[in-house]
Amino acid sequence: MKSSVEKLSETRVKLTVEVPFEDLGSEIDQAYAAIAQQVAIPGFRRGKAPRKLIDARFGRGPILEQVVNDMLPSRYEQACAENDLKVVGQPSVDITKIEDGELVEFVAEVDVRPEIEVPDFSQLSVEVPALKIEDEDVDAELDKLRERFGELKDTKRKLKTNDFAIIDLKAEIDGEQIDEATTEGLSYQVGSGDLIDGLDTALRGMKTGEDNEFTATMQQGEHKDKEAKVTVHVQQTKERKLPELDDDFAQMASEFDTAEELRESTRSQVEEQKKARQAAAIRDEVLKAALAKTDFALPETVVEEQARAQTQQLKGQFGGDEDLFEKILEAQGTTREEFEKKTQEQAEEAVRTQFFLDAVAEQEDVEVSQQELTDHILFTAQSYGIEPGQFVQQLQSSGQIANLFSDVRRGKALAAAICRVTVKDDEGNAVDPTEYFGEEEDNTENEED
Repeated sequence: MKSSVEKLSETRVKLTVEVPFEDLGSEIDQAYAAIAQQVAIPGFRRGKAPRKLIDARFGRGPILEQVVNDMLPSRYEQACAENDLKVVGQPSVDITKIEDGELVEFVAEVDVRPEIEVPDFSQLSVEVPALKIEDEDVDAELDKLRERFGELKDTKRKLKTNDFAIIDLKAEIDGEQIDEATTEGLSYQVGSGDLIDGLDTALRGMKTGEDNEFTATMQQGEHKDKEAKVTVHVQQTKERKLPELDDDFAQMASEFDTAEELRESTRSQVEEQKKARQAAAIRDEVLKAALAKTDFALPETVVEEQARAQTQQLKGQFGGDEDLFEKILEAQGTTREEFEKKTQEQAEEAVRTQFFLDAVAEQEDVEVSQQELTDHILFTAQSYGIEPGQFVQQLQSSGQIANLFSDVRRGKALAAAICRVTVKDDEGNAVDPTEYFGEEEDNTENEED
C-alpha cells in the first residue's frame, strides 16, 4: 500500500492512498462469500456458487463495491498511522480509481491537530491570591451551620438585610397591571438578590402592615425595559433566631462534644476549601500563561461541532423546543446572535485548551494506569450522583471511555508541568505547586524488598 499527504492548511490535509489488489485477498474472499449467501443460483446450494458463475450472473460491480466498503476503514487508519497524522473529526472520502485486478485508489480530506510548540513551563511564573484563614471565615461557616437549625420568629421591628417578610407585590405601567410582576403572600428574604430591581431597598426599614412604592425596570416579558410603578405591602415580618454556639449545640449538630472542637474542625475545613481554591487558581493561571505563549490555528469544523454540541445540549434541557429556547434567551436579556457568538468563543477556547493539553501530554510522555482511570470514573460518578456501575454502562454505550481517558491524561500532564512553574501569592510569598500537584512516590519497589 502506498500513501501520500498533501497539506491543505495548518489544520487540514489530503491523504491519497493506493491499495494493490494483491493486498485485498481477504476482502475479496469475504465479498464473494457474502454475495453467494445472499443469492440463489439453480444447481448450487446457497453460499456454494463458484466465483466465475457469480461474475457471469451479476458482474464484478457488486464484488468491487463490497471490497471497497470493507477495506476503506482499515486502510484509512493504516495510512494515518504510517504518516503520523493526528486526525480530528471524520474524513471526507472519495474513491478516485478502481482498476480491477490492479489497484484501488481513494482520497481522504480530514482535519488534523495543528503543530503546537509547548512553552518551557520552568520559565513561567504566575501569581495567585494568598492563602489566609481568617476568624471571620470560620465564623461564617459556623453561622451557616447554625442557620440550618435556626427558627423563624415574628418581629415587630423594621426590616433589615437577611430578615424574612411575607409580601404582596403589584406592578403597573400606565395604570395597567403587569401580571408577571404581581403576586400575593410571597415569602422573601431581604438582600437575597432583588426579585424586582429596587425591592430590597424598598423593604429595608418597613414594618408589618406598611406599604411602599418604587419604580423598577422590567427585565423580561413583553414589557421588557419599560418602567413600572411597583407597590409592595408587608403582611408579616420575621427574623431568624440562631442557636447559641455552645457545647449543647456542638453535640446536637455534629459529632463533637464541645464548641471548641467544632470550631477547630470547621477551621480545618475552611483551610482545605481555601487550599482547593488556591490549587484551582494556580492551574487556571498556569494554563492561561502557557496558552498566551502559544499560537496555533484551529480546525473550523471541530470548533463548529463543539459549538453545535453545546447548543444542542442547552436546547435539550428545554425538550428541544425552539420557541421556548428563544424565550429563555430573551428572559436572560440576550439575543440569538449574541448567544451564538458567545457559544462560538467558548467552543474555540475549549478546543484550543484540549489541543494544547494533548500536546503537553505527548511532551510529558504521560501514561494513565487502570487504577487512575477507575478512580476518575468513581469520582465523576459520585459528583453526578450516579451509581458507578451504571455510570460505566453509560460511558460504554455512548463510547465515552476514550474521552474520559484523554481527560485524565491531560490533567495528569498539566499537573506534572505545573510543578516546574514559579508560583507566588499576591503578598510576594513563594508557593510550592508540588504541594498540590506533586506526583505520589512509587513505593512498589520498597514493598517488594
